Amino acid sequence: MRRLALLVVTCAGLNRPAIAQFPLTVPRIMRGPENVGREPAQIRWSPDGAWIYFRWLPPGSEWKEPLKPYRVRAVAGATPERLSRAQADSLEPSFADGVLSPDRRRRVVSVRGDLYLVELPSGQVRRLTDTPAVDELNPSFDRAGRRVFFRRDNNLFALDITQGGVQQLTDLHPGPAPEEPKPPAGQRTFVENEERTLLAAIRDRKWRDSVDKADREAREAERPKPFYLAKGEQVRELNPSPTGTAVMVHLATPGTDARTAQVPNYVTVSGYAEEIPARIKVGDAQSTERVGLLTVSSGTVKWLRPIPGDTSGVYGDLSLAGWNDAGTSALLFAYSRDYTVRRLVRVDADSAGTFLVDVLRDSAWVGGPCDGCGGWLAGDQGVWLVSEADGYAHLYTMHADGTDRRQRTSGKWEVLSAELTPDRSAWLLHTSEASLYEQHAYLLPVAPGPSSRLTVEAGGHTVTLSPDGKSLADVFSTANRPPELFLQPARGGGPRSQLTTSPTAEWLSGPWIKPEIVTIPASDGVQVPARIYRPGDLGAQPNGAAVLFVHGAGYLHNVTRYWSYYYREFQFNHLLASRGYVVLDLDYRASAGYGRDWRTAIYRHMGGRDLQDQVDAVRWLQKTYGIEPRRVGIYGGSYGGFITLMALFTEPKWFGAGAALRPVTDWAHYNHPYTAQILNEPQGDSIAYRQSSPIYFAEGLEAPLLIAHGMVDVNVHFQDVVRLAQRLIELGKTDWELAPYPAEDHGFVRPDSWTDEYRRILDLFERRLKPR
Repeated sequence: MRRLALLVVTCAGLNRPAIAQFPLTVPRIMRGPENVGREPAQIRWSPDGAWIYFRWLPPGSEWKEPLKPYRVRAVAGATPERLSRAQADSLEPSFADGVLSPDRRRRVVSVRGDLYLVELPSGQVRRLTDTPAVDELNPSFDRAGRRVFFRRDNNLFALDITQGGVQQLTDLHPGPAPEEPKPPAGQRTFVENEERTLLAAIRDRKWRDSVDKADREAREAERPKPFYLAKGEQVRELNPSPTGTAVMVHLATPGTDARTAQVPNYVTVSGYAEEIPARIKVGDAQSTERVGLLTVSSGTVKWLRPIPGDTSGVYGDLSLAGWNDAGTSALLFAYSRDYTVRRLVRVDADSAGTFLVDVLRDSAWVGGPCDGCGGWLAGDQGVWLVSEADGYAHLYTMHADGTDRRQRTSGKWEVLSAELTPDRSAWLLHTSEASLYEQHAYLLPVAPGPSSRLTVEAGGHTVTLSPDGKSLADVFSTANRPPELFLQPARGGGPRSQLTTSPTAEWLSGPWIKPEIVTIPASDGVQVPARIYRPGDLGAQPNGAAVLFVHGAGYLHNVTRYWSYYYREFQFNHLLASRGYVVLDLDYRASAGYGRDWRTAIYRHMGGRDLQDQVDAVRWLQKTYGIEPRRVGIYGGSYGGFITLMALFTEPKWFGAGAALRPVTDWAHYNHPYTAQILNEPQGDSIAYRQSSPIYFAEGLEAPLLIAHGMVDVNVHFQDVVRLAQRLIELGKTDWELAPYPAEDHGFVRPDSWTDEYRRILDLFERRLKPR
């Protein structure tokens, strides 16, 4: 009987082959997108709402394969279909992003440098330009919907879509302006006057020249007046008013004598070492910006001064926020050079006068999610913007003169993105209102009234509304399932249909958990959120050791109930837990998602409060699980690599080993403005840089350290770790190693590089943390 039962089970297995469970090994994990798939991207609806277009790859696609165009019918259970290049090129104008006409019956788009007019909702497409040699960009409609404004070769044009014809509205030229010819002097003046006095033929020729000049000037008066940029100046934005009578001109000039770092590249097609231009360092000469109002009829430009007391007319960070429907006023965000003040300024077209609408000040630096989100409401309803005025990023409205300010969202959560719906009757918001660890979509009416929640499943949602607003395409993920495309009605709790499956079946069979979110009591009384991976979650026995993973980017939200940008580390943390390690992943101070005070807690001291949160996590591990600090490892990349260095250099008694991947070692060598916002400029605040840069504390290294860095990193340059290596050599430090990756930039892409790097990390922890 036992043999018969075994035979039956075996035969049943032949009919339904079991999928092997995903192996928790470094080589398998580091295959990356070949396992977890690619997130559906660039979600667009067809004008009639029948199709959803996106870019994607099916499960098991090779890691280096670029995303391909797909579409899927907007019906439950539909299967995505791959578009050929010819199909995608033909269909793209119909679903590309563009600007609606005032009556919302047309959309104008720029696709591959040409303009197209799309009739709504039929989706019928009319090609407006066909100019392979030049690009037409940034199209918009005039107030009547009869003309399309667009940018070509750094000038603004108007195309009449009813009668045809193109008119040039601006005539901007590279600078500097040509010099006027100087009149002759001395002997040459005498000879010229003598010729005119003696010879009638010369007098007649001079008369004819003056008549021709007058005719030429009369003709030129009907054309745009030439405007010459300053030497080296570049056009950043040209934003026409809906009336076509004025243009906001945004220009930028690279910093004078700024030195661009060169990154050596040794693995090249030519076989010779080559240099890659990267960026300038923080505090070096920065680009400057200016903005002016150009009057089309005269061609004159009036330069604006949006920051009171600043008479230079040259600023560090400006952003245009569009015109009102009447074309009488424009909006402009202007930031102070030290990043502590953000002003929203109204610019009136008739006078070029500037009027303050809103101001946000911060003792550290202005920022937060959706910083710079804002614009005009329909008609004369006023303006809106997102601001951290109450300590969290929230939505505000006000009149165009700044009065009647109203806070439309509030609470200890944040508005992560905001945009007006096509009919401008409501905002589509993505917020953390339901939970600080989730992202949900809401519709908030412009008219006074409550918001309506569109998504309910715990996780992360990024939705795109259908043209009629009745359905939504939702890219949704959970902590242990990557983003997939779903279709549902535009109401909370409606039936949902999954349209894509991106991971392989083998990966889906893996032991992926939804890590529990715990809070770590910090030494200053704050509760710090963390994801925890316990050995028991993976069916393993504790080995008496622990590991802290430190996410990168600094300002990033990683303790969530949705898919992590660090999905390889998510899997690696499973591997560690399966081998007995308790793993913690903190949203330390300066992480995104927790308001202004959390965001700016590292002002003037990176490696201060953010590092102490990691130390407090070690204390918590010791108290909760009895794990000794010498059995605690720490690893992370970029900002996480920086924290790892600061941990081993300045708090060595709390850590037993560390792996610093592509770390910043000296903030004076990083970029601008990221670093200048947090630490000011090195020549003006040397203390902030001195106390924040690991290279100054290298003598504190006691525990074993692995440093791994891509040699063609154009973000955190390989020079950072080369300088640190020399410092460690001079200090006589021995328990460290440097692993260079000759073909990798900041974010590794090759699976063999990822595998080598994480094999080294695992080997380090296995050798140095586990009790023998």
